[in-house]
Amino acid sequence: MKNTFKLLIAVLLFPVVLFAAWETISVFLHILRDFQVAVGLLAGSALYCVIHFGGYRFGRLYVWGHEVTHAIAAMMCGFRVHSMTVNEDNGNVKMDRVNAFVALAPYIIPFYALATGLVYVGLDFFTDVKPYRPAFVFAIGFFMAFHFVQTFQTLCETDQPDLQAAGGRIFSGVVIILCNAFWLLLVLKWLFPDQVLLLTAGKNVLINSYHAWGFVISYGVDWIQQWWTKS
Repeated sequence: MKNTFKLLIAVLLFPVVLFAAWETISVFLHILRDFQVAVGLLAGSALYCVIHFGGYRFGRLYVWGHEVTHAIAAMMCGFRVHSMTVNEDNGNVKMDRVNAFVALAPYIIPFYALATGLVYVGLDFFTDVKPYRPAFVFAIGFFMAFHFVQTFQTLCETDQPDLQAAGGRIFSGVVIILCNAFWLLLVLKWLFPDQVLLLTAGKNVLINSYHAWGFVISYGVDWIQQWWTKS
């Protein structure tokens, strides 16, 4: 019953996901027009892709971050974490309970990019970190690419039980895409505050989603009326 309800939520969120992805891509392309501003982010992302697709996939590093994110999410929800194991290709966290947030946390939270941002913000309390900003932007680009590439390959190459535990593949896919679009927009806003308008982006997503569902409902009502008339 829970999975059926989550499937319904996923269907209702389809337009939101599509327009959120489109809005995120539009914002990203807008930033790329000013290459000098975005060069650090792009360089970090490019370096990771070269290393990854060149043959070194940072297996243990990804698995460790994946399982730690599960564990942190579980503790945030008040669940008890009993143990954690990490190997080169897989890992496991034993906990007393799991919910959708805990199951999907590694796929929707860019752990290393978020940690890098927190280090930058934390150091800013003690010293002037502005001279080191280009290095942090580079690192953010590297770890955001790390998150997106690893998440995509993990979901495509292996059958992840996390998705079923969260409520099914369709629901999980919708949540993963939506949350990753949100995180990318948030990162871009932090890095390029003058060029990213979060409220405008959110407003565009909601308005377009509303119109899309209005069109679907209107079309559906017309089809039912025609069918009823013919029958």
